[in-house]
Amino acid sequence: MNTRLIAALLSAVILAPAIAAAVQDEEQLRPIRPLSLEEIRARKTVVPETKQPRGCSIPTIDISHIKAFQIEVDRDPKQYLGHTTTAMLEDGKTIFLVYPTGHASGKIILKRSDDGGKTWSDRLPTPQSWNKIDNCPTLFRTVDKDGKRRLVLLAGMAVVKRAYSEDDGKTWSELEPISDWGGIVAMSSLVPLSGPGRYMALYHDYCGMEMGIMGPFMSALMKRRYRCGEDGGVNGFIQFKVYTNDGGLTWSAPEMISFSDTIHLCEPGAIKSPDGRQIAVLWRENSRRRNSFITFSDDEGRNWTAPRELPAALTGDRHTAKYLPDGRLFISFRDMASDSLTRGDWIAWVGQYNDLVNGTEGSLRIRLMDNAPGITGAVWSGCDCAYPGVEILPDGTIFSVTYGKWDSSAPNYIMAVRFKLNDLLKAFR
Repeated sequence: MNTRLIAALLSAVILAPAIAAAVQDEEQLRPIRPLSLEEIRARKTVVPETKQPRGCSIPTIDISHIKAFQIEVDRDPKQYLGHTTTAMLEDGKTIFLVYPTGHASGKIILKRSDDGGKTWSDRLPTPQSWNKIDNCPTLFRTVDKDGKRRLVLLAGMAVVKRAYSEDDGKTWSELEPISDWGGIVAMSSLVPLSGPGRYMALYHDYCGMEMGIMGPFMSALMKRRYRCGEDGGVNGFIQFKVYTNDGGLTWSAPEMISFSDTIHLCEPGAIKSPDGRQIAVLWRENSRRRNSFITFSDDEGRNWTAPRELPAALTGDRHTAKYLPDGRLFISFRDMASDSLTRGDWIAWVGQYNDLVNGTEGSLRIRLMDNAPGITGAVWSGCDCAYPGVEILPDGTIFSVTYGKWDSSAPNYIMAVRFKLNDLLKAFR
C-alpha cells in the first residue's frame, strides 16, 4: 500500500476523536437558532395518564432525635440562614459550604471543614460582590482540560453569575455574569462529560407567575427563540441544559430540553449510572399534582427520555445523590410525598441505581431531621428545609448538611448529619 495513503489513514484514526470532540464542542457552544412551532410542540412534555401511588411501602428509619449524629454548623438567633451546597476536595476531608442569609437571597456565607464535616471554621472572608444575590448559590469542584482544579460558585436569578477559586478555596474571584440570561437555582446539577474540562449543567425557568414571582428570567433573545408566552410557544416550566468546555469559566447558550404547563418540573438532581454511560435526573414537581419525575439520557444530554413519574418514596425537592462505597445510592431531599408521615422533613432514600431505571421503591428511607412549621401563610411553611449538600468520605461516612426550621421559635439555621449507613442499620435491627 502507498506509504502516503497509510500515513493519511493513521492520521485520520488518531485525529478522529479530537475532531469529533471539536465538532461537538462547537455544536454545544454556538447560539441556539430560533425554533419553529413544530419544533416547540415536539419538546412539549406529554404527561403520562397513569399515576403512581401517593404513599410508599418501604420502611422509614427515624434518626431525627439522635443528637450523636447531628452537628450544628451555623446559627444566628436574629437571622434566617438558607439553602446550602457543598464541594469536597480530593483529600476526602476538606469540605466547603455556601449558603445565603435569607430565603434564596441575601449575602453568601462561606465556611470550611478540614475534618470531613466534624468541625467548622468561622465565616470566611468573601468578595464584596457576594454580599447580595437573588437566588440560591451552588458550588462545584471542576477540573479543566489542562488539569487545573477549581471551585466554581454559581448564583443568580435575573442574571447567572460565576465566581471561582484556583487555590483550593484560599482566595476567590468576584461574582461576574456569565451572559445575559438567568434562571432558577442555576445551576442545580453539574455532570462531568467525556473529555477533560467538559461538563453539562441543568436548571429550570418558567413563563408566568410562580410563588409570587413573575418569570421567565431568560434573555430577550431566548424569549424570542422560544416564543415564550405566545400561542403555540413555550409556556409553563422549562428545563434547560448548558455546557462548559473549560471547567466552568465560560458557558454555552442554554438549550431547552422540554417544557410543560401541566407538570412543573424543576430543580434537577443528576446522577450517572455506575458504568457512567447513562445520566438520570430526578425532578421536583412543583404543582404538587403528581409525584416527582425522572428522565434519562444515554448520549450525554443530547437526547432525553420522556419524564416518568417516580414512586412516592422518591417524591420531593432538590434531590442530591451520591454513591456509597458498596454501590448503593444515597439520595437526600425534602420529602413532599402527599401521603407521607414525614412530609416537609429532611429525609434520605437508599437504594440501587436500577431502582431508578425500573421505577421501584428502593430499600428504605431515613428521616434525618424534623422540620418545624414556619411563617404562617408562607407558601413554604412547614417544608422550608433540605437543599442539601452530600459528601461521601473515603471510609464510607455519609456527611450531609442543610438548612431548616429546626426550632419553631427561631429562624432557620444550618445543621448537618454524619454517620455510616451500615452502623445505623445495625443499631435499628
